[in-house]
Parts: sequence; C-alpha cells; structure tokens
Amino acid sequence: MAGPLAKVLVLLLVGYGLLQNRHLKSLYLVLLGLFLNTLVIFANGGHMPVSLTALEKAGLGGLEDFLREKRDAVHTLLDETTRLPFLGDVIPLPPLRKVISPGDILILLGIMGVVVEGALRVGGLHLSLRQAALRVLGYLLLVLFLLAWRA
Repeated sequence: MAGPLAKVLVLLLVGYGLLQNRHLKSLYLVLLGLFLNTLVIFANGGHMPVSLTALEKAGLGGLEDFLREKRDAVHTLLDETTRLPFLGDVIPLPPLRKVISPGDILILLGIMGVVVEGALRVGGLHLSLRQAALRVLGYLLLVLFLLAWRA
C-alpha cells in the first residue's frame, strides 16, 4: 500500500508547490486538474482507473490482460466497482495512442496558459502581443524539438 500512498503524497506536494506560485492565474487550472486526478486515484485505492473502451479506441487494447492481472503499479482497469469513473483515464487520443483523464486536460490547459502568461511578461515588463506570440512560438518549437529528440 506504500506505493499508492506515495503517489498521492507526491501529487499533494506538487499541488503545494503550485500554490506557492498562485500569482500565475493559469496554475489554478493545473491545481484543479491535479485535485481531480488525486481524488480519483485516492478513491480507487491509489490507482488511476482506465477505460477498456478508451484503450481500444486509442489502439491500446493489448494492455487489457496486463491491467486485469494488476501488473501495472499506477493504473487499474475501470469496472463496476470503480469510484468516480468519469474522472479516470476515459478520453482516447488515437493519434497519440494515449488515454487521458479530464484532470489531465485541465493540467495541459493550465500549462499552456502558464506558457502564454510567461510569454507576456519579462521581469516586470509586459510585452506586446507580437513579441509574446514570437516567444510562444519559440516555446512550441522547443517542445516539438524535445519531443522529436526523445522519440
């Protein structure tokens, strides 16, 4: 049981760190997403429930046996005993071969917002929209480069 409790503790510590940066308004979306993910994980014994239907739609149906045999330390297969199933990994992303949760979407939107907020400010100065757009484009190119390099 230490593993699942450790996961929840890590999420709570990350949430605390985010609260310390609450001047960044977009972090509230990240906090809400983390809260929803923590809630569903805690409600399900420290595991994130995953929809088999979503896995199949994402092209990951082959993971069914792996999850049924409880060989995944993080995820569990969503079933009739799952608490808060709508907060689990139920959203398939077939092009990426991923399944995500509503909390994950809020986290991603919040991170995007933080990037935009960061692009609009340098030190205490507010940049023009053009300068900020160029910074956001630079961030996106950097992320794409890092993702391509990792693959």
